[in-house]
Amino acid sequence: MYSHTPPAPPPKPGNHDTSGMSTPVLVGPSSHTPRPPPPLPEAVTAGGLHSADVGAAALNGALVQAQDIPDPGDQWLPKFLQDKSKQDLAEILSDPARLSALTHSPQTVHPSLESSHEALQVALSENIERAAQLLELEARLAHQRSTTQSQLLSTHALERQWRAKQADMDHALAPFAPASLYQRLSQGVQEQEGVCYALEESFLEGEGDGALATEREVGDWIRRYREAKKLYYLRQERKERWDEGRVGGWR
Repeated sequence: MYSHTPPAPPPKPGNHDTSGMSTPVLVGPSSHTPRPPPPLPEAVTAGGLHSADVGAAALNGALVQAQDIPDPGDQWLPKFLQDKSKQDLAEILSDPARLSALTHSPQTVHPSLESSHEALQVALSENIERAAQLLELEARLAHQRSTTQSQLLSTHALERQWRAKQADMDHALAPFAPASLYQRLSQGVQEQEGVCYALEESFLEGEGDGALATEREVGDWIRRYREAKKLYYLRQERKERWDEGRVGGWR
């Protein structure tokens, strides 16, 4: 019915019989049976769910109405063509535009085909509504994507700032790290040992002229040597405790 190539004309009759029983078929049975609609996608919003339910109900109602109309069969002709001669019918069949116009015209269309058109119109309206919803969701998704991208770039910038601050903090706290403190303690032990050795050498060498030191000088040297040794033993004890793992929180 929808082909651009017209069917072969009927054989020439012996007389000009105008009976419609031997006329060619204009509308086949396959044209009356509406195709089932494609599955509809699930709605993603509450409004979409409501409109989907309404559209599905309308589409189902149109399909049920179309299926309730029986197929007229292959001998059906519109009333407008029942009084036409076979030659006129052959001319109509040879003109696809005229044949399509007679098939879909409101005055000559069969009720089953009209119901199919109504079901198709409902499906098209439903598709248009779904397309509008998808366009709206696409705009919202693009906005959310842009916002997320901006927040991601801001997060990356904050991460770089935090790494820089953390590096500055580590540099500022480096002298107070366990390794630095242990190194300073070891150097302090060696330095204090050198101070004690220097005091011992100065006492043994004296002034260099062979004169004996006075009681006051001896007392002063003993006080300074005692304080130096006390500090040396204190640092040495701390280092030994550290080496043995008896410093809490560090080892």
